Amino acid sequence: MMDHESLLQAGLIAWLKADAALAALVGGRVWDRAPEDAAWPHLLIGEGSSRPVAADGGAVEHRLTLICVSRFAGSEEARAVVAAARARLHEAAPTVTGLRIVSLRSTGAEMRRPGEGARTYGRLSLRVVTEEI
Repeated sequence: MMDHESLLQAGLIAWLKADAALAALVGGRVWDRAPEDAAWPHLLIGEGSSRPVAADGGAVEHRLTLICVSRFAGSEEARAVVAAARARLHEAAPTVTGLRIVSLRSTGAEMRRPGEGARTYGRLSLRVVTEEI
């Protein structure tokens, strides 16, 4: 069986980086892990889980979280990045080497500013079903 998770992650990062609206907000700063000297805002592939879909032996269901990290004084910047990511991904069919996207849907979004910190975190939750080509 192929590594659906790694292939999906690489495909989503490339798909997000190719979007003009998102690039206007974060440039090419879409990663699975931010570098030490990362500029703001940026978008990360966060927590995720996957499981085989019982109805089809080759399909895999993924639950992913994208995280926008912003140092803007309010939540406006993080909200804009999450909205652009949602617009790019919801019901899209990005090209992913070795996989076919059967379904890609955003399932929710939230903003969070922990404590008195200078950062705002925007989270976009996704449900993706993939199958091998």
